[in-house]
Amino acid sequence: MASIFSLIAAGQIPSYKIAEDENYYAFLDINPLAKGHTLVIPKKEVDYIFDLDEQTYAGLWAFAKKVAEGIKAAIPCKRVGVAVLGMEVPHAHIHLVPLQTEGDLNFRNKKLSLTPEEFNEIAQKIAAAI
Repeated sequence: MASIFSLIAAGQIPSYKIAEDENYYAFLDINPLAKGHTLVIPKKEVDYIFDLDEQTYAGLWAFAKKVAEGIKAAIPCKRVGVAVLGMEVPHAHIHLVPLQTEGDLNFRNKKLSLTPEEFNEIAQKIAAAI
């Protein structure tokens, strides 16, 4: 059975898309730690990031860098933090989180509650900056 991220990348589940190419997809996390918290995935469904083949792995990080640059340009923050946990969805993914402090990248922090309009505005702002 396809992962929820595969269904999102295939357009079968709606998302707040940031960027996409033939191999990768970036979209806003719907339970964000900060405005602009983005997930970057390979379209190839592999559970564990370190099980990706070398080309897909390197391409994922290159794609994530472009997305992070867009986040930094669009969202006021000191840095864009990176986390790879991989425990909650069995599909390799990278979290990109706008940060003001190191504590902002604590996944135990309370998640933001945003409206669909806010998600759309953030997604459009980041996408335009890429």
